Order: sequence, then C-alpha cells, then structure tokens
Amino acid sequence: MRRYRVRFTPEAENDLLRLYDFLLERNIDAAARALEAIRAAIDLLQFSPFSCRKAAHGHTFLRELVIPFGSSGYVALFEIESTDLINVLAVRHQREEDFH
Repeated sequence: MRRYRVRFTPEAENDLLRLYDFLLERNIDAAARALEAIRAAIDLLQFSPFSCRKAAHGHTFLRELVIPFGSSGYVALFEIESTDLINVLAVRHQREEDFH
C-alpha cells in the first residue's frame, strides 16, 4: 500500500495556531478536541488523498479534505505534489471566507 508523507506549509501551520488560539480563549477542551480531529483526518491523507474532493475544476492534484467537528468543522486545502508527498496549504473553519 502506498503511503504519502504529509507536510504542512508555514501558512498551514499558522492556520492551525490561529484556530487553536481562537478555541483556547473559549473552551480549552474544545481546542484540544479540534486539534485531535484535524490530526486524525490529516493522517488519512497518508493513504487516500485522491478520495478527497477536487478544490477547483481542472486541478486534479489540488484537493480539499472536509474535517467534521461539532456542528460544522474544518477544511484543509492540500496539493498532491508527487507519488509520495502531500503539501497541506491551508486549514480553515468551514464558516470562514474562501481560502483558495
């Protein structure tokens, strides 16, 4: 079974910190659970990135991973760079403005 290496861009890492800080101010337990939900979903990319929806028509390798959490959740924008590498480009709450 093919396994992809998943790498976060600095922008995606900043997104995670921003999302965590936002929840941390409101609910420490929710912040920890949200990061765990994101981590678990991202782990799935190691095995099946092509199962995620295309982010834009005509861009086969630019995709979005929907991450359920609470009443909405998060979306991770990622690019399949090669046969063994995934770059997570951004992570947003589903209620945020477009991030493409």
